Amino acid sequence: MDYLGRDAAPFGEDLWQQIDEAVVSAASEILVGRRFLPFFGPVGPGLNAAEIASPEKEEVFKDGFSIMEGRELKKVPQLYEDFWLYWRDIEGSRRVGFPVDVSAAKNAAQKLAQREDQMIFYGVKELGYDGLLTVPGSNVVEKGDWNAGEEAFMSVVKGMSVLRQKSKLGKYALILSPDLYVALHRIQPSAGVVELDRVKSLVNDRVFLASILQPGTALLVCAQPQYMDFMVGQDISAAYTELVDLNHHFRILETAILRIKSPEAIVVFK
Repeated sequence: MDYLGRDAAPFGEDLWQQIDEAVVSAASEILVGRRFLPFFGPVGPGLNAAEIASPEKEEVFKDGFSIMEGRELKKVPQLYEDFWLYWRDIEGSRRVGFPVDVSAAKNAAQKLAQREDQMIFYGVKELGYDGLLTVPGSNVVEKGDWNAGEEAFMSVVKGMSVLRQKSKLGKYALILSPDLYVALHRIQPSAGVVELDRVKSLVNDRVFLASILQPGTALLVCAQPQYMDFMVGQDISAAYTELVDLNHHFRILETAILRIKSPEAIVVFK
């Protein structure tokens, strides 16, 4: 079944290739969560619910019945963004031999990528989804002033100590808002090096700038699959929806969910 509706589109593979390349390149420039989270999938477009199991899950037996405790099922949302390509632009490109202008696809892909990161970091409150910054049970470490002294370096050291004390071991990743990322591009007089380089040395260079984050936001995660992952059913793709007034309506979509299995693997600096 062509659930993306591509067989109904009145044009060939050449244009689909242009659209696909535009969508992938534009989304890749924006996406941050996928760069540090373990990726699970794609498992297929039919994914409707995802199991989120804590590390302490167990099978409980009683009176001839058994159930799994410490596990829940969450509905997997579809994220989407629409765009149009106009028939006159497509026909004009065919006549002069130029590629079709797919800027609309790029803009839509960027918006979808921002929506994905928004879900990863802040969740979707209306739908009951928690994000890395909003999930209950995460650790909080005082941030201090990261614009001066060694506050940033020492804060990250404290955050890593908290995670290690709770046996959250593995790949650490530090994610920063743009203002904090810029603030760390200063020479630390006591060490004679850029503060960002000192911080990177703590987390094996895994420091990420996330434009979606509010100013003054920083978090440290132990991004191991037993603690968290990003589960994808249908990965980001373009679908053909309909022909209206000779113009072509498309939808860029994905089905995905952030699975936080152990909130204790997150440190939020406040």
